[in-house]
Amino acid sequence: MPRLRITEIFHSLQGESRTIGLPTVFVRLTGCPLRCQYCDTAYAFTGGEYFELEQVLEKVKAFNTPYITVTGGEPLAQKGPCESLLKALCDLDYKVSIETSGAMDISSVDPRVNVVLDLKTPDSGEMDKNLWSNIPLLKPTDEVKFVICSRRDYDWAKFKLSELTLNDKCDVLLSPSFEQLAPSQLADWIVADNLPVRFQVQLHKILWNDEPGR
Repeated sequence: MPRLRITEIFHSLQGESRTIGLPTVFVRLTGCPLRCQYCDTAYAFTGGEYFELEQVLEKVKAFNTPYITVTGGEPLAQKGPCESLLKALCDLDYKVSIETSGAMDISSVDPRVNVVLDLKTPDSGEMDKNLWSNIPLLKPTDEVKFVICSRRDYDWAKFKLSELTLNDKCDVLLSPSFEQLAPSQLADWIVADNLPVRFQVQLHKILWNDEPGR
């Protein structure tokens, strides 16, 4: 039975993606090989507690919520155990998503899972970690997210949107890096370019700042 190293399991509102605003259970796995300069979950880099898979499923069940997001840190850094958890949740008919960086291979993630792939921009400091072989694996139900820190990031994301024909593959989301780029500025750029993306803010940060477990 796989064990998972977990920082927290909590019930909140989804702050991003197409299910934004919906009550969701978050399973935050411990550990991440990236160090994005805007990271708001550095507390999940180390520590955590080991749980058996069945223990995690019991904790999730107690919240009585159909939407489950597996996140981190970087959840796929615990590749085998994380994929076992995703499969088990899908088998129980939960609506399952995973928030993962563009640096981890998604080829063996259960196809029933909604993958939210966070491609790293130049100003993230981790752009060179993007694994471009993930792009052909994206399903129509998946999402690609860019966190935008600057005009340079925006122009890079706009170029990648076209170069990789991302809109033909799945939904594309752009969000301003919290307290680094004014949301209105990013919105103005998107409108001016009529860019075929979904603008979003990080709802959980607006409501609760960076409070863990919210």
